Amino acid sequence: MIKDSEEINAYIKKGNDTLGTMGYTEHSERHAAKVAETAGKILRESGYGKNVIELARIAGYMHDIGNSINRSDHAHSGALMAFQILRDMGMDYKDIAVVVSAIGQHDESTGTAVDEVSAALILADKTDVRRNRVRNQNISTFDKHDRVNYAAISSELEIHADKKAIRLNIELDEEICSIMDYFEIFLQRMLMCKRASEILGMQFKLNANGNKIC
Repeated sequence: MIKDSEEINAYIKKGNDTLGTMGYTEHSERHAAKVAETAGKILRESGYGKNVIELARIAGYMHDIGNSINRSDHAHSGALMAFQILRDMGMDYKDIAVVVSAIGQHDESTGTAVDEVSAALILADKTDVRRNRVRNQNISTFDKHDRVNYAAISSELEIHADKKAIRLNIELDEEICSIMDYFEIFLQRMLMCKRASEILGMQFKLNANGNKIC
């Protein structure tokens, strides 16, 4: 129902178009679907039940709808939008509360993981690093986020429930962005992932080009 909602997809498209005009990386339905899928995978492979997994998938798909209003404070405006949409859909109020809390907490400038759904959303969103999210075709004008995403040849998030670890494996083209640059640029995001992993009773691990960073 969420993925097929014309209203939700209209907000995602508008937000993505707006961010494209402002020079930001892709935040389309593709990003929304990937975050939803990954958030569900994290909780499923960590042993959580179907309802919690589905709430994480819903939060993952809707997390960026606030960009249709403004990039600034988009997590909070998106949470308020999601509240109205989900209430109109007849979702249980307790489930709505979980979803809007996760959306409202997903931005690194204002949020933090507070439960398993917000933790899964944060991990899924902050680890979606890939070259095809970069829309700027002029490498010489890349900002720091363009450079990191374009340098990411591959990235994979692994859940090791038996070892109580969540590992991000990333391969970077170091002629575009060094491992040190990646860690410096995305330090706040990685710390957010560390906190989110701890909420799930896990440790966050980062491997870049075969090197254990943390």
